[in-house]
Amino acid sequence: MRGEKNRQLLLLVGVASVFVGFVIGILIGALAIDNSEPENVAVTAALRDGDPSITDKLINEIDGKNIKEFLRYFTSDPHLAGTPMDLVQAEYVRDKWLEQGLDHADVVPYDVLLSYPQGKENRVELVDNMGNVEFESAREEAILDESQRRDDIVPPFNAYSAAGTVEGDLVFANFASVEDFDHLEHDIGINLTDKIIIAKYGGIFRGDKAFLAMEKGAKGLILYSDPAIVAPKGYENQTYPNGIFLPGTGAERGSLFKFAMDPLTPGYPARDYAYRIDENEARLPTIPVHPIGYDDARQFLRRLGGDEVKEEWKGHLDITYRYGPGFRGVDAGKKARLVITTENKMATTYNVIGSIRGAVEPDKYVIVGNHRDAWVFGAVDPSSATATMMEMSRAYGKLVRDGWRPRRSIVFCSWGAEEYGLIGSNEFVEEFAKSLTARAVVYLNLDISVMGNYRFIAWSSPLLFKAMHEATKKVKDPNRSSDGKVQTVYENWLQKGPKTSEDVPIIGDLSANSDHAPFVIRIGVPSTFMGYMHTSILYPMYHSVYETFHLVSTYYDPTFEYHATVARVWGELLRSFADSLVLPMDCRDYAKRIDELFQSVKTEFEEKLVARNISLDILENAIQNMTSSAEYVHMTIEGLKGTKDPMAYRIANDVLTGFERVFIDPLGLPDRSLVRHVIFAPNSKNAYASSGFPGLKDALFEIDLVDPEDEKARWNQVRHEVARLTHAIESAAAYLDDFLMTLHRGKHGGL
Repeated sequence: MRGEKNRQLLLLVGVASVFVGFVIGILIGALAIDNSEPENVAVTAALRDGDPSITDKLINEIDGKNIKEFLRYFTSDPHLAGTPMDLVQAEYVRDKWLEQGLDHADVVPYDVLLSYPQGKENRVELVDNMGNVEFESAREEAILDESQRRDDIVPPFNAYSAAGTVEGDLVFANFASVEDFDHLEHDIGINLTDKIIIAKYGGIFRGDKAFLAMEKGAKGLILYSDPAIVAPKGYENQTYPNGIFLPGTGAERGSLFKFAMDPLTPGYPARDYAYRIDENEARLPTIPVHPIGYDDARQFLRRLGGDEVKEEWKGHLDITYRYGPGFRGVDAGKKARLVITTENKMATTYNVIGSIRGAVEPDKYVIVGNHRDAWVFGAVDPSSATATMMEMSRAYGKLVRDGWRPRRSIVFCSWGAEEYGLIGSNEFVEEFAKSLTARAVVYLNLDISVMGNYRFIAWSSPLLFKAMHEATKKVKDPNRSSDGKVQTVYENWLQKGPKTSEDVPIIGDLSANSDHAPFVIRIGVPSTFMGYMHTSILYPMYHSVYETFHLVSTYYDPTFEYHATVARVWGELLRSFADSLVLPMDCRDYAKRIDELFQSVKTEFEEKLVARNISLDILENAIQNMTSSAEYVHMTIEGLKGTKDPMAYRIANDVLTGFERVFIDPLGLPDRSLVRHVIFAPNSKNAYASSGFPGLKDALFEIDLVDPEDEKARWNQVRHEVARLTHAIESAAAYLDDFLMTLHRGKHGGL
């Protein structure tokens, strides 16, 4: 049966071999046709651009009221990955997609290693010299509205934490970053071996905090959300349920696994035939880690001894923040104790894959996706986006029922177990990497639709910058301008967000914080990620039990117009890639972003590099060559307008789609063989942050602090990474030049 399901999914993602043959027939046949007059019906279809009226039909069809009802459903029950509701909601998505008019939809299971607390035993204790417990942290979050009175709510925990009981002196480590630990060790002189660390959430990915604490010899880690971030001064009376800020009883759940995949099947899909490594080989945390609310954190932090922390480490608790180690005054000699019973175990999670077959190029896939699983109710993360995708798919289904069909195939994806480490999307990419590398055009991701209602924000491959800007110009923003006029999303974004020197909104570089990561960093599929946000902060209720339908429908988006706006932008972006004759991609923006990254590295490190006889001249030359080639490629593509040769358009689109792939190194980055993108990848010390030129940046990180015996090897690694980058960028220039040669137009030969 499993083999049969594999074949069914392959048919789904591959659309159908008959259609591939059909397209090949069109393209081969086109070569024998007199291109002066497209008499063949198939060729006429192949030359037709997208119907511009579809944009307005799509925008007008999307209704915020429907999104509200979808959100009500998805937040009605906790739906942690691997629990019964994971399957129930997966089947709901599949059934809805078929009802909406998609051509195909199926639920696809994967058996993976997940992690769960055992009962409600996890806690942090304050113990005296005799081992008596004087205080213990809450074992579950306080019930603040009736929707939370449920037996199936999993209490706060950190997935993949080591189990066990540890006891020791407490040390406050701010955000537990590399720089924070350096400050404790080198400036304050604290030996972190066998200490228990307490640190604020924020700054870097929680898994990086755990691994850095492990490297320093700590025996345990406590994480809490400081009011400075989740309930700042002046907003104390606006904590949930009276506002959007986190009450002191709230705690942030979250995974500690750094490597974004099923831990036991790295690089391969978690199917029944998979070889699974031993759990001890899976690079999971080896120390207990636990999240608590800031009310409980106060009880430990107010007792700490040692010097008062430097100003930038202070939070907004009504205490004096101190470093430790250990407690002071009447509490001297007392210890902190972590009691953790979290257990890793095999469980089944589910992707749902739906598709609309393309009419002209069914073998090319425009992929959209969002994860479905949540730590509890997940009204913001991810259900605001899940509800948005369901309304967008409904609108597309209606367009198909009314007679429209996109040029290229559209694939809708509802991922499972994202919260544990982007597991569902990684398994999909691992299983279908060969097909996706050949056929995927873009992946358009949505994780959270609305985490605030101040302004639009986006991250993307540079190939898609212009497409993102153009899509936002076609959709009205719910916010009015300062003088009360209706404005587009683009205009509001430009007004309220950072902008480039060319006066366009800045789009951020992609990191590994959502399901776009395996598409970009593993196989080089250009991707986007977008949503609405607050002025500057991540939403305070992140991964807590208070992330409810009431929170979203009362405070963030009562009319659901922000959700609808995201659906319209996302839908128009999808339409532009699924239906345009020439794909809206621009290699020139990529070349420009690479040059910006280069100039940043040059400014920061050139003096040190020159001192080691390492030149960046050849790398700079390669970037200039690539930039020149990109200009000629787009001049050539512009010159295709009006041609009657469908093969020319197909070749142009193939070169645009494949450009991101040029930067994939099959050997991967040092110590990260499955991170293969040499231009953009997650920061090795913070998976939430993107790192431009990641291999080179990793090699240069704190290179002045390297031990003398390791210095030569480290600088050789820098030389290697400069060479690797140069090769990748020269290859990109050659790739573009090859396109020009394919159309028999030399770089300087004009059109």
